[in-house]
Parts: sequence; C-alpha cells; structure tokens
Amino acid sequence: MRLASFVMEGRDSWGIVEGDEILDLGAGGQTTLREVLTASGGAPPATQPNAPRLPLAAVTLRPPIPDPGRIICIGRNYLDHLAEGKNKDLPTSPDIFLRLASSLVAHGAPVLRGPHSAELDYEGELAVVIGRPGRAIPRDRALDHVLGYSCFMDGTMRDFQARHRATVGKNFPQTGGFGPWVVTADEIGDPARGLELTTRLNGTVMQHSSTDRMIFSVAEIIAFVSVFTALSPGDVLITGTPEGIGRARKPPVWMQPGDVIEVEIAGIGTLRNPIAAE
Repeated sequence: MRLASFVMEGRDSWGIVEGDEILDLGAGGQTTLREVLTASGGAPPATQPNAPRLPLAAVTLRPPIPDPGRIICIGRNYLDHLAEGKNKDLPTSPDIFLRLASSLVAHGAPVLRGPHSAELDYEGELAVVIGRPGRAIPRDRALDHVLGYSCFMDGTMRDFQARHRATVGKNFPQTGGFGPWVVTADEIGDPARGLELTTRLNGTVMQHSSTDRMIFSVAEIIAFVSVFTALSPGDVLITGTPEGIGRARKPPVWMQPGDVIEVEIAGIGTLRNPIAAE
C-alpha cells in the first residue's frame, strides 16, 4: 500500500495511491495521515472502495507526513560513507541529530539553496515512518512499530554544518526532500536484507548502495532512539547516507539552481526535486 498526503483545490488530504489515481480518504474529516495513525494506534488505514478517486496528476503532493512530531536523523551510518569522511573507527552507538518539520519539502517541489551558502550537498537516505507507539522497544520487536518506508534527500549546507554542527547545516527551509509516498512495511520486509538506493544529480549516478550496508539497522535505530524518547505514530527516522556525497568529491560537487536531484529506493519509488534559489 502506498500512502500519500496531498493538496487538492486548497484542501489538505491524504489517501492511497493505486496506479495513476489516489483514493481521497481525508474527505471524511481526519485530514492528515498522522491524525489517522494516532487515532488507530498506528494501524495502517483500511481501503475504502467508495472513496473519491482523483487523478494523481491533478493533486499536489505534500511530504507523506507533513506534520511529524519528531524527525530523528542518523549520521555516519554506512561503512563506505564513514571511510570517505576519513573516519576509521566504527561508532558504538547511532550518531543523532534532529530536523525540523519546516525543513521538509515534497516530491516535485523545489529544494531551496539559501543566499547564505553555495555549498548545498545531497544525501540520499531511507526514511522510516513509525506506526505503533512505544518506549524502550526491544530490537527483536522494533520492526513491528514501523508503518512503512519512504525516500529522503537530506540536503545540507556543508559550510554551516562544518562551523555549527549538523543540526544547523541541515535545517534550512525546504532542504529535506521527503516522498513521494510511504510504502507500508508489509510490502518491504526487513530493510536489513538490502534495498538498492541510488542518488542521481541531473541524471548522473552519484550514490549507489544498499541498505544492508548500514552500520546500525532500522531495528537497532528504533531500539536505541526509543530509550531516550517515546516514539509516536507519524514520527520519522532518517537512517543515514551511503558514500558518494558532493563534499567528498574532488573537486566538491554542490547542487546549483536549475539542477534536479533524484533519490530512488527499490520497492518504494523515486523522489525528484528541482533545485532553486531561495
């Protein structure tokens, strides 16, 4: 099941994507997917055969979870990315930083390069959306708390990250591409078995890896994070990027207005965003 949030004629809604149509399930009152998940305790929504069907091309997609309570990101979580950053020692626990909901941008909408930095870098990542709430979740039951998975492009102002740490460099407006939808966990299984991840800049492959190269698996991330904060329906975990980032290239490659960045993950789809000047 593919779950998406969207705007249609000024009305916020959400629904299930089926082919080139979307079932409008927000017409009944609960206008955000997070509201639905909270009310159901995290259970995936049921298909409603009589729901209005809209052409997917006629709606404007929003981030799949437009209003997450938490966006918790993991840094340095792929072996080869660790090496390209000249880090020799494996981390003993996940490296955590936070994103704000105001930094998110939907599939198809522009990622913005602000006027204060020319060093806008790309990071293709797997996003995990929490369904069932929990605290101190055991690793062997962690995947039971996952609603599904999406694509994420963790746009980063590298000079601000270098001077002020990751939280500053990764929270500029409209720098976190998220979408196009959430694919429910039953269709994906355990990402530790390996989902192919590819990042393309203007059609050129910049990153190509698999989620089985993660240092900390999705289950391990959930178990660790849920010790220090309770996880709630609609929370989003961003699981780290593989090697091939622009900063590590010689010379560095920064995204420019007019570029197009794509993150494709097998079984989920392709997140596509043009780059624009803020």
